Amino acid sequence: MSVRYEGAVPVAVETVVASVQHADWVGPETLEEDVCEHVVRPVLEAAASGSGRTLDVADPRVLVNPAGRFVTGGPTADAGLTGRKIIVDTYGGMARHGGGAFSGKDPTKVDRSGSYAARWAAKNLVAAGAVDRCEIQVSYAIGKPQPVSLMVDAFGTHHVDPARLAPAVREVFDLRPAAIIRELDLLRPIYGATAAYGHFGRERDEFTWERTDRVHELRSELGL
Repeated sequence: MSVRYEGAVPVAVETVVASVQHADWVGPETLEEDVCEHVVRPVLEAAASGSGRTLDVADPRVLVNPAGRFVTGGPTADAGLTGRKIIVDTYGGMARHGGGAFSGKDPTKVDRSGSYAARWAAKNLVAAGAVDRCEIQVSYAIGKPQPVSLMVDAFGTHHVDPARLAPAVREVFDLRPAAIIRELDLLRPIYGATAAYGHFGRERDEFTWERTDRVHELRSELGL
């Protein structure tokens, strides 16, 4: 679920993604209607009424099984390890993040490639002089190449209108997984170097997400 915030206050639910296993005879339209009626809508309404503040849940974008039918699930469909968790690989880094993994996953998984792209974009925003500090949040839904959510938090250190930061990132950086893999050249055997000492903050030739090579484009986009 993607939620829009104003400061630290949630103000609107913008996107809900639900992956639901179902019987073979259930069609996608029926499934989406039932999930919206019996799961999404009641949960959102309960959250809005219990939040103690105004939370807009009236018209979120709802994606039910965006990758298609989900008849086979469990170990039959998705066996194996998830990989070493991100919180371990970042050594308790200060950037907020969810679960998932870098290590143990190939770059077609946005746990890895999306995080690298967020680091790349954040470093370039700082290098361009748009912000002094930067944290980028990006969310994806299976089967949808474009991010369903992108947020840039400058922690009050912005030097341009903060509302322009996320659109500028979308314009300058192609955040589709295949494009990230291509631009950062992530299909090379480079990941042994990430097994210790972290994935970020080390200037190595193979760590392409540490480059500040989009400064000119960002400065042009932001009028700097």
